[in-house]
Formats: sequence, structure tokens, C-alpha cells
Amino acid sequence: MTYATQATLTDRFGEAMLVELTDRAAVATGVIDAAVINRALADTDAMIDGFLGTRYTLPLALVPPMVVDLALQIAIYKLHVNDPDPKISKDYDVALKMLDKISTGAIAIPAEGIAPQSSDAQGVRTTDRERPFTEASMKGFI
Repeated sequence: MTYATQATLTDRFGEAMLVELTDRAAVATGVIDAAVINRALADTDAMIDGFLGTRYTLPLALVPPMVVDLALQIAIYKLHVNDPDPKISKDYDVALKMLDKISTGAIAIPAEGIAPQSSDAQGVRTTDRERPFTEASMKGFI
């Protein structure tokens, strides 16, 4: 399942940034290399599926905007060959933490997921033996 596209990356980060990150030819062509973008997006999709697959049925029928945003943050980080800008690194770390919270159920997304395990139990039931020392048996000592 694709969570982000080249178009959404271009809308978010601009064509100039994507050209700078993807034009890896010996002689610069000045255009976005779709193969590099597709590789980063495929890696991003696999990572997100790994997190969401533990709790939600994949593929998602409708991709929530929050997941698209996380995919964009991860994909732009993956496009960097060298050290990315500190904000991009921070956004990547935040995206991973959010995905971890989604996978554990701390954050819910509107998608069909794994139903919580139900129980037929009606509550806690305890039994105990009779107390050997009661007020009646200790009469005269208390």
C-alpha cells in the first residue's frame, strides 16, 4: 500500500529540494529522479506496514492523513544520502515514535484493526477458608 506519492512529496517539500536529493547522476540533469523517489517510498511503505500490521488489517481501506504525514517525514529522511537537516532528523524520530505508539494502541487511527480479545468472565471471584480466630472464638482473650 502506498501512503505517499511523488506528488505529495513535491507539494510538501518543493520540487527544488527533491531535485537536489534525487539527481544523483554524474552530470546533473536538473530533474527529479523518479526511481530514487519510488525506492524511498517503497522503503517507507514497508516500514509503516511493519508497524501498522501488528494492530490493523492491511491494506488500509482509507489512509488517514496522520499516516500520510508520517510517511512524508520518513520518506524525505530516507532520500538524504548524507546527514539531513536537524529538523528532518527530529521529524523522522517523532514519526517512528508515533508509529510505535500506533502499533501498541496508545494512539488509534480510524481503520479496521484487530479486535481486542474478549472474555466471558464476569469479574473477579475469590474464595477463602473460614477464619480460625474470630471474635466469638477469642471471647475472653480480647
